[in-house]
Amino acid sequence: MSTLKAAILIVSTTASKDPSVDSSGGILKDVFEQEGGGKWEVVDTKIVGDEVLDIQRSIMNWANQEDGVNLIVSTGGTGFAVHDSTPEAVTPLLHKHAPGLVHGMLAASYAVTPFALMSRPVAGVRNKTIIITLPGSPKGAKENLQSVLRLLPHACLQAAGADSRSLHAGGVRKLENEAGVSSTSGHQPHFHSHGHSHGHSHGHGYGHAHSMPVRHTSSEENPKSNDPSLGPTRRNRSSPYPMLSVDEAIKLIKEQTPLPQIVEAKVDGNLVGSVLADDVTAGEAVPAYRASIVDGYAVIAPEEGGSSKGTFPVVSVSHATPGEIPPLERSQIARITTGAPLPPGATSVVMVEDTVLKTMTEDGKEEKEIEILAENVNPGENVREIGSDIKKGEIILHKGEEISAIGGELGLLASVGKAEVLVYKRPVVGVLSTGDEIVEHSRPGELRLGEVRDCNRPTLLSAVRGHGFEAVDLGVAKDKPGDLEQTLRDGLRKVDVIITSGGVSMGELDLLKPTIERSLGGTIHFGRVSMKPGKPTTFATVPVKNNSGERASKVIFSLPGNPVSAVVTFHLFVLPSLHHASGISPAGLPRVLVTLDHEFCLDPQRAKYHRSIVTLGKDGLMHASSTGGQRSSRVGSLKSANALLCLPTGKTSLPKGATVEALLMGRMKTEFDAL
Repeated sequence: MSTLKAAILIVSTTASKDPSVDSSGGILKDVFEQEGGGKWEVVDTKIVGDEVLDIQRSIMNWANQEDGVNLIVSTGGTGFAVHDSTPEAVTPLLHKHAPGLVHGMLAASYAVTPFALMSRPVAGVRNKTIIITLPGSPKGAKENLQSVLRLLPHACLQAAGADSRSLHAGGVRKLENEAGVSSTSGHQPHFHSHGHSHGHSHGHGYGHAHSMPVRHTSSEENPKSNDPSLGPTRRNRSSPYPMLSVDEAIKLIKEQTPLPQIVEAKVDGNLVGSVLADDVTAGEAVPAYRASIVDGYAVIAPEEGGSSKGTFPVVSVSHATPGEIPPLERSQIARITTGAPLPPGATSVVMVEDTVLKTMTEDGKEEKEIEILAENVNPGENVREIGSDIKKGEIILHKGEEISAIGGELGLLASVGKAEVLVYKRPVVGVLSTGDEIVEHSRPGELRLGEVRDCNRPTLLSAVRGHGFEAVDLGVAKDKPGDLEQTLRDGLRKVDVIITSGGVSMGELDLLKPTIERSLGGTIHFGRVSMKPGKPTTFATVPVKNNSGERASKVIFSLPGNPVSAVVTFHLFVLPSLHHASGISPAGLPRVLVTLDHEFCLDPQRAKYHRSIVTLGKDGLMHASSTGGQRSSRVGSLKSANALLCLPTGKTSLPKGATVEALLMGRMKTEFDAL
């Protein structure tokens, strides 16, 4: 087994100001070296103050890297003091919790002193990194780490993606022998499961003033079929698709999204949003000639020891326009404007502020003689040399850089005369609504019973275009297998990606999944995601022939029919896929840490993506507040929302002041905007 990498985070405001007062870091290093069996290398140690954001930035810097550390141990900030906030900082970052490690550490410390129960440790996994919080006292930190250290290599290997079957071959005894631990008793512990689910709702937070779906049987009790031709008596009674976590779904999207295609594009305004597929080198220097950076007079600097003062005749004028300029001789000067080329022979430029007009031409319209007041003019003064901005052959933009709307990249390409560049083709996206009940949102007159105005299609078309992609309106498909299949086939001829909404739940007319699988020969990579809203979100690829007759894949995202679910899942799943296909990195919405302005309820089974308003406070922190009721059909919950709060599963609530991740969907306001 290769050496595992560990990082130590010391949380102490005192030690962050004076590192010499810390003793925990050295003690923990000694534990790794002396008791780690040669399996560990401490690759980094950092000291931060008792600040949530500083703790989180350090942990994410280690754990979010592709080749991150295997283990992060923090020490300090786990008690009951006012500023002890390490558990509150770490908990929102965990993708998986490890209560067994917590119990083990507490049990080991409790055997030493009952005051061990005054610590509030947390442990878990972020990406492929194990994270454990230890007490601040050197003795307590050492005891806690010693109690679990021998178990951690096994945990780190699993977290890093090792095959569990291979790791566990040989049984528990083999694992114990390899780790150098043993059972304290031959008896196995008994765990009683009473199955109580109280489900009390005390009305805290938002979105609980509506009825929720209630199911009374387990999925194993129902037959499964995905053939729409069999009719409602033989339809699926339970989804045949496994429930994936959001992270698992996003990983599959990255793996299955077709690779970007490289095309040649003109350098103009249509290039904004494109990503370069190759390095761009300058075919010419900028500037291409020696140019003045001021308005003044081109001169020949005096030889060493000579004076530049004196009165000189003005023999020519150089403006920032093309044309021939006569050479300059010593004791002559030329009037010159900013950006204009220096006459041949000139070495420097004297600012007009350093001169005095001595004589004029007879008509009084031109300068005849100018007195230079500057004493020591050196060669190269006020001159922009050839290639001083960009050298010929220099790489001016790198592969993977995005052409922004700010204009800097376009300006750079234009400055060196680039007419075309290689970029990744941005996919064309088709948007389709499904359902017999759907009518155009603009249709005049009142709705008939059962009709619903189509708000999903206009909303999704707007979202696609707002992120810089071409969107094609594919209309509305009826809930008939043949009609839906033909609409999808026609759409796949026009676009690279199809987004549908509706038709992915468990109703007898929810035909999208069987149509994709049976009629189009597609592969559904996932059909359910453990999230709220958006559980039935479906991601599929369909085999097609490209313009060259070669086999290729196109992507279909089938989003839920509820308007909020459609918008949330677009931003969470579709947008990263479009970014991957366009070469944009990082893919998806930007992630930020926000402080909750009030209590937020959690769901015990599914992660929630809560529509919220994020503002930058006068305290320099980003604050989040809810947009109100979160029912997935309530379009109003999207009004003014600029972020999705990533709320973990839980049986309680997150209190006011807690810190969580948020996905920014739009411009963030500040408290100063209201002033």
